[in-house]
This record gives sequence, C-alpha cells and structure tokens, in this order.
Amino acid sequence: MTVYFDFPFFNKVTELLPVCPVCGSADLRDKLRVQDRSVSQETFTIQQCAACGFQLTNPRPSAATIGKYYESDAYVSHNSAAQGLVNRVYKAARYFTVRRKVRLITQLNGGHVGNLLDYGCGTGHFLAGAKRAGWQVTGLEPNDRARHDAAARVGQPILEDTALAALPAASFDVITLWHVLEHVHTLNDTLAQLLTALKPSGKLLIAVPNAESLDAQHYRQDWASYDVPRHLYHFVPATMRRLLAAHGLHVTQTLPLPLDAYYISMLSERNRAAERAGGPLAVLRAGYKSNQYAAQHGGQYSSLVYVAERAAAGR
Repeated sequence: MTVYFDFPFFNKVTELLPVCPVCGSADLRDKLRVQDRSVSQETFTIQQCAACGFQLTNPRPSAATIGKYYESDAYVSHNSAAQGLVNRVYKAARYFTVRRKVRLITQLNGGHVGNLLDYGCGTGHFLAGAKRAGWQVTGLEPNDRARHDAAARVGQPILEDTALAALPAASFDVITLWHVLEHVHTLNDTLAQLLTALKPSGKLLIAVPNAESLDAQHYRQDWASYDVPRHLYHFVPATMRRLLAAHGLHVTQTLPLPLDAYYISMLSERNRAAERAGGPLAVLRAGYKSNQYAAQHGGQYSSLVYVAERAAAGR
C-alpha cells in the first residue's frame, strides 16, 4: 500500500512506496540525498532495495502533483524554445541523435519502415524524423506544452499518455521510450500496456541513464541524471534486465549513448559548489573518462538503450 502525506515545497500530496517495484521487497535503505537544482531546491532521498539493488526516489511527489516540478522554461525536453548554452548544446546534439535513432529502429525492423509508437515523445523531434523516413508514427505525451509543440512539428495530433490503454493491441513494430521510463509513476502497469500494444515480434527500446556509469560515481549527489524528483527510478543494467524479465522480455542488445556523458557532465559541473565546479576542460575530461571506462568495463556508459523483445519459450 502506498502511503500519502503532505510535501513541504508545494504543500501537495506526495507518496512513499513501501516495497520495491521490481522485486516486492520491503527492505528499502537510504542511499543518497540529492537536491532538486532545477525548480524546488528541495532535497530528496534515493533509496536502494537490499534484495535486488533497484534504486528509486522515495518518497516522491504523486502523479497528480509532480507537474509543478516540470515548470521550468529551461526544461528543454518540454520546451523547444529553451535558451542558454546548455540547451544550445542539447539541440546541436539532437540533430545527430535523431538521425541515429531513426536508422536504429529501421535496422531493428529488418531494414523496413513500419508502425512506431513513441511513448513520452516530448516536443516530437524524433517522431518527425521517423515520419520523414516513412514510418507511420503515433506519439503520446503527458505535458500539454510539449504535446502541442510536437503536434505542430509532426503534423498530426499527439495523444495524452492516458490513451495508451486504448491503443489497438499488437499494432506496433517498434515502441520507443527515450529517457521516459524513469519518469513513469505506474512502472509495471505502463510496461504491461506497452507490451499489449507491441506486435508479437516487435521491439521495445528503452533509453535511461545508468547509475553505475563512471560519471555517476564521480559526481555522486551532483550527478545531473539523478534529476530528482522528476526521475523516479535510477536504473542499472542488472535491475533493468530483471524488471523486463518480469514482463516476459529479453534484452537482446544494450547500446551506448556516448554523447550523454559529455552533456550530463556539463550539467553536473553546474550542480557543484562554486569552489569545486570546473569549466569546459573538466566537462570534456569527465565525459571522455566515463566513455573510456565504459568501453573497458562491460559497457557501463552514462546512458544506455535497452533493446528488448518477448523471450522465447523456456528462456
């Protein structure tokens, strides 16, 4: 049973998860205290399950009240007009990553275009790129501003995330979640609904930060990809595989997003106290070291894309 209580910043309802969403253990232990540097300046606790290692922000704002924590003009995923150096870097990198993502889904679909669902499509840049490449696209997005921006960019309506349950069963060749699953309150219910919409031979792609990366270890509580309380979960490869296996999915590939190490290091340096923060050289050094470490330590990159499909019988 989820426990609800008042939260001081917005005086809104927040919730405490009593058990791990992955394995159901009640042995959740405090691991780290992290400040929300973007909006509220409140400090949140990241807990870790002693049984399976899963990490989560707990307590957290409820689904009905977390929208306040996204109300920042600097939040580029929801606002294409966001300005500043960090957002200019993000937009420049996005041009290349969108093309790479479209090539990837086409390759995974046997070199053919098909039906694509992008869950949490943000401002629609990836969807627009896929549509230009010939994909039949559907986008779902909970944020009003981002949804309207995406509709104009893609040239078709974008659905609210609540429309997921009403989508036709077994209708999508590929379903993507680009840095979305860490934001989803109803983790297991959402995965179950996504699987219902996926064709039997379809591919599910989930991109999330990796809390075992070297940049996460280096920056600790200043690591920008903790992004509390917007990031509700903090995945690592072992816990992602365990979560997906519980839904009958097998991870066939784990792919790096190497540019993320530099972008997240840039944000993380800004999170540090002035006397500890470094400039561009520190960012480049941290990003390079993180990617080098990952190449030598089992692919522990700053962000990872998990490619999953339904497990074969008996696996």
